[in-house]
Amino acid sequence: MCVSSPVIYLLLVSCVTCEHWPQFRGPTADGVAASGNPPVRWSETENVLWKTPIHGIGHSSPVIWGQQVWLTTAEDDGQRLFAICVDRETGKIRHDREVFRDVVPQPIHASSSHASPTPVVESGRLYAHFGSYGTACLDTESGDTLWERKDFVVDHRHGPGSSPVVVGKLLVLQFDGMDRQFVVALDKRTGETVWYRPRDIQYNSDNGERKKAFCTPYVVEVGGEQQLVTTAARSVIAYRPENGEVIWRVRFIGDSATARPVFGNDLLYVSTSCVDAKLLAIRPNGHGDVTETAVVWRETRGVPQRPSPLLIGTRLYGIHDQGVLTWRDGLTGNTIGRMRLGGNFAASPIFAGNRIYLPDETGTTVVVDPTQKPQVLAKNQLDGGCMASPAVFGDTIILRTRTHLYAIRETD
Repeated sequence: MCVSSPVIYLLLVSCVTCEHWPQFRGPTADGVAASGNPPVRWSETENVLWKTPIHGIGHSSPVIWGQQVWLTTAEDDGQRLFAICVDRETGKIRHDREVFRDVVPQPIHASSSHASPTPVVESGRLYAHFGSYGTACLDTESGDTLWERKDFVVDHRHGPGSSPVVVGKLLVLQFDGMDRQFVVALDKRTGETVWYRPRDIQYNSDNGERKKAFCTPYVVEVGGEQQLVTTAARSVIAYRPENGEVIWRVRFIGDSATARPVFGNDLLYVSTSCVDAKLLAIRPNGHGDVTETAVVWRETRGVPQRPSPLLIGTRLYGIHDQGVLTWRDGLTGNTIGRMRLGGNFAASPIFAGNRIYLPDETGTTVVVDPTQKPQVLAKNQLDGGCMASPAVFGDTIILRTRTHLYAIRETD
């Protein structure tokens, strides 16, 4: 068996320069920064390179391409949706573009927003996605809209959550709503549909609550073949990205999954649901229904519900929504240790400078040294809570709170 690292089709140039953080969870889609040494400590008055107010409400994470930082937001009532570009070095707003207006907003959960999906950026293009409200491609220099789609509509129930991914020439969107569930691939140059694949899942329920999910797809390569891994309700399914054909599936009991999978040690780590979550370690080298043969281990205690897990070598770290950090042996699933950090967590952690950074809903970022026995190095407070996951370039962390965007870097 030959299983490679996650395949990153987003990047058109090498990420060695650390100039780009182009999608949710970064260049390798797993929250790991290849290099750099961000600060351990900061506050509103310490190690803040710049602080820029962001209007409206949005939980999308910032993405970076060169000197541009992009994020999305929405008016409080959700009727106008925006893409904002901030200068990476100065914090000055370069573009504040209304992408969609006169939107008829769906109800959202108290912890969600109308602009929760994280955009994808690459050279010259931004792909801003707002779930059922629409998807648009923007020119990153002018901010003009190049194409848009508004015809994929589902009942999200709690607001849109799944972020788009770029795979080669395709922009892939995952919709798992109360009423409809499907995956669609668009030509990223034109926005035209390349393939559309309804979910083929036995939900065993007429209740739409049992059919919804909010996950972001994840791309790996197995035996020289690309796989588009998507976590839905009751199943995780791998598709061929070029045509949407199913490669394999693993069934489970659960719905409303939010955490993005991670990959390493020849295993795919999948969180199954938002309530009573299970963590599955799956060998992604099978075909057909591999529920009984591909699951190497499963765990139920301390499984993150919204935050995505973080894999460092053979250790798998997960922050539970209620503030307990658990680290496991990724090969066996055995729990090695736990640490109560306090607070509530929605953002996914990142690993940079040999440290783990974990922002919580109050705006406190806990910095943990994961070597040997993990220990807390600092707790750094900013005004406003963090629902978005951080981005990194070089020695700088970009943090989004409910009201501002920050660049955190050693300034002494």
